[in-house]
Amino acid sequence: MKPGTIVALGSGAGRAGVAVIRLSGPDAGATLAALTGHAPAKPRRATRVAFQNPQSGEELDEGLALWFPGPASFTGEDVAELHVHGGPAVVEAIIDACLSQPDVRVAEPGEFSRRAFENGKLDLAEAEGLADLVDAETEGQRRQALRQARGVLSALYEGWRTKLIEAAALIEAEIDFPDEDLPGALARRAGPILQTLADDMGRHLVDHRGERIRDGYRIAIIGPPNAGKSSLLNALAKREAAIVSDIPGTTRDVVEVRLVLGGFPVWIADTAGLREAADAIEAEGVRRALARAEEADLRILVVEAGAALAPALMESLRPSDLLVRSKTDLQSARTPRTGALFSGSPELWLSTLSGEGVQALETLLSARVAHALGSEETPALTRARHRRLVEEARAALVRALPRIADSPELAAEDLRLAGRALGRLTGRIDVEDLLDEIFSSFCIGK
Repeated sequence: MKPGTIVALGSGAGRAGVAVIRLSGPDAGATLAALTGHAPAKPRRATRVAFQNPQSGEELDEGLALWFPGPASFTGEDVAELHVHGGPAVVEAIIDACLSQPDVRVAEPGEFSRRAFENGKLDLAEAEGLADLVDAETEGQRRQALRQARGVLSALYEGWRTKLIEAAALIEAEIDFPDEDLPGALARRAGPILQTLADDMGRHLVDHRGERIRDGYRIAIIGPPNAGKSSLLNALAKREAAIVSDIPGTTRDVVEVRLVLGGFPVWIADTAGLREAADAIEAEGVRRALARAEEADLRILVVEAGAALAPALMESLRPSDLLVRSKTDLQSARTPRTGALFSGSPELWLSTLSGEGVQALETLLSARVAHALGSEETPALTRARHRRLVEEARAALVRALPRIADSPELAAEDLRLAGRALGRLTGRIDVEDLLDEIFSSFCIGK
């Protein structure tokens, strides 16, 4: 961490009624005194002050000052917050006045949070949750990020680490003190502990809720050409996101829109019509459509009302797929079925031209997404970094289990590797190589 006192705008950029400028470091108090003309007031109490240019004495603005002496602050250092009027000229003048003081510099992205981490105020998983909280755009993202920032995910990983240390101690005791009067088969007692840990990690890895909440739940619209897939995408997006034409094969590439359904981010993809391609470009579109359908969390199969389902489509259906009968406005005689597919009804009939059934589909999709992502009973991993390290830890445990009885030294080494991976999740070991990557994604004032 670079030394000195840092300053940055902690609130949003642009014109606003109020802007918050944050200082952190050993000279935060002296800088606050230079701008106000007197020593910092009582800690954690807002005080009305006039801010001035320390060099010329010119008054710059009138606002509130708050003083948080370390270590009882967000960063663990002395921190000052200046609440000023949010005009760009005012903010620039106040920050320039701060920078006129010795050893004060502009903060780097994420440097406030990094100092908080390095001073033991939060761990890496909590810091990432804080970054996600700042970036949260949906209610589901806000709830998940807040839970992670409060340490729910960290508590899970630290619990695993504690059990791992317990098992490792049993194995190490048998290795280091073979001639001591210790209970027999200490190493074998570690087996059940490690097996439980490996099982818990396995369940954690197959749970993709956290990543979907953070990055978006994926829905693919599939079906034959001219079934109304692009029209359905436009109806759900409430804009002309995809080109609609009577010419079969109009959609050649995947067209995606981002929506919020049930309080969660959702990516809905319109794909090329599934048929024997007429040319190389359409063949590539069909290939991409099949790939997107394969990786989707939910698929909507769109088939024109009255048309038969092709055998190939029938064979590719999943139990969770939704079947939508489109263009019902063209059917002179039919029996509409608009039940809740989530409860088991096999089809949903709709017309994007008349709007019939579109709201029912939106309601259904929201229910599906909320059901898939809404559980908060157990914390879910949220980032690729977490997944990689949990996979690494679990792989080491799986290697260690058969070695406990005959090769305890090798098992102990595997457990050290597993412990290192778990430690890197929260920063309980040396993680200097990760810090720049993690905190550089933060905004400047955080």
